[in-house]
Amino acid sequence: MKKLYLMTPGPTTVPPDVLLDMAHPIFHHRTPRFKKLFGEVNELLKQVLRTQNPVVTFASSGTGAMEAAMVNTLSPGDKVLAINGGKFGERYLDISKAYGYNVIDLQVTWGEAVDAAKVEQILKENPDIKAVCSTLCETSTGVVNDIKALGAVVEKTDAILITDAISGLAADDLRTDEWGVDMVIGGSQKGLMLPPGLAFLSVSKKAEKMIESAKTPKFYFNLKKALKTLTESDTPWTPAVSLIVGLKSSLSMIVEEGMDNVIARHARLANATRLGLKALGLKLYAPTCSANTLTAVKVPEGIDGSLFVKKVRDDKGVTIAGGQGDAKGKIFRVSHLGYTDHFDVLIAISATEMVLNELGYKFELGAGVKAVQQAIV
Repeated sequence: MKKLYLMTPGPTTVPPDVLLDMAHPIFHHRTPRFKKLFGEVNELLKQVLRTQNPVVTFASSGTGAMEAAMVNTLSPGDKVLAINGGKFGERYLDISKAYGYNVIDLQVTWGEAVDAAKVEQILKENPDIKAVCSTLCETSTGVVNDIKALGAVVEKTDAILITDAISGLAADDLRTDEWGVDMVIGGSQKGLMLPPGLAFLSVSKKAEKMIESAKTPKFYFNLKKALKTLTESDTPWTPAVSLIVGLKSSLSMIVEEGMDNVIARHARLANATRLGLKALGLKLYAPTCSANTLTAVKVPEGIDGSLFVKKVRDDKGVTIAGGQGDAKGKIFRVSHLGYTDHFDVLIAISATEMVLNELGYKFELGAGVKAVQQAIV
């Protein structure tokens, strides 16, 4: 028997109490019981997103909420600024092209954060931009972007700020209303500690005004319908009832711990992970702007990155993530997200040491584990 550990930036480990809640018998969604549950969930979502804006829940992956944010606020031909610093920034480009938007591709070097001053300059040169699309944590690189600075730039214009916080929500600090973020996108399988299947989207008053004039065709991802039914604690289409039962449980855990404490816990785990990896002589992929969500690490010279990730998973039972796109085979990514504590970090670093040692990488065996222990004493 091999015990398995999930240290990927999604899906993440689901707490046992949440799993047990979801195992209860299913019940019908067009009932007072569901409306009560959904109303409670919606208020908890606002606390986690730090917003007074309505938060819509979709039965979809996070990409569904990304698409919903764009098709409900934009019309074909509208100008969009997409901040493209990784695979998930690229997704805004793909959605824009699919719906005929005029997209400006702001390319950011992988492993670096966007410069808000560049965004400000582009907005000055293109005052007809309708939306600025950003990521909180670019999961493919481990970079956290300064959403507060972006919000300060965008809120002075007629554009809205759309932020993909799918992996960063409840790990990296995000203050939706305070920072002027018009639409925040979340997903269930990351810091919210659920299986995949739910997506979330907050909608500001500024975004709601754009919804009234947007002409992009949409049906399932129709925010007018979703916002209307939300006022009645309901959904326009069949909700994922068992996942929403689990969501109530996981959100309650987060709110009970306190958002500031949740963010601080993730920061401590991120710091311990990085100290452990650096003690092995490894270099971070994003040394100046690493997210609390995960740590991206350069694969040492002479080591096959894909083989390394495979051996950590198959031989040691610890699933981490490899690189994507331009970083495929060049980095590996260790998550410290959601239902994770310092013992999980110790296991991940220990597995990393074992496999690196087997592959011939030279370092002091145990140095990484020791560094993690010293960081969390």
